[in-house]
Amino acid sequence: MTLPGNAARLPWVSRSDAFSREKEEDMRKVIIIGSGPAGFTAAVYAARANLEPLLIASSVEVGGDLMNTTEVENYPGFPDGIQGPDLMSKFQAQAEKFGTEVVYDDVTSLSLDGPVKKVVLGSGAEHEAHTVIYATGSAYRKLGLPEEEGLSGHGLSWC
Repeated sequence: MTLPGNAARLPWVSRSDAFSREKEEDMRKVIIIGSGPAGFTAAVYAARANLEPLLIASSVEVGGDLMNTTEVENYPGFPDGIQGPDLMSKFQAQAEKFGTEVVYDDVTSLSLDGPVKKVVLGSGAEHEAHTVIYATGSAYRKLGLPEEEGLSGHGLSWC
């Protein structure tokens, strides 16, 4: 059995100590699930706090609902407005600038019991962390009208 790193050469390090240290080094401090504004905002704050976050973005729909939004006129700092996809691109660039790692995959299962949280991805990759932030957005609360979908963008909208 090979001990990780230099532990094999250190007689006072037991095999169990070496493996638990390796396991701890592989453990994330923070995993963020969701790539919308809330997810990337959490990533910016976590990264600036040197928590080295891992953000799990969807393999299909990255960026949340803002990716389907044209002009965003109510976000501070953009007096002339900004396109939704452009705003999300800036969110991601800022999070990555401070050290956020972004993975494009889907979460297939979570285990949130106990001090170690486990996130399993569609690729089969498993990640463990002390903290998981679940920021996957919300669904619109529609009225239930018969023609509701057809009226969307033609006088009917949800916020």
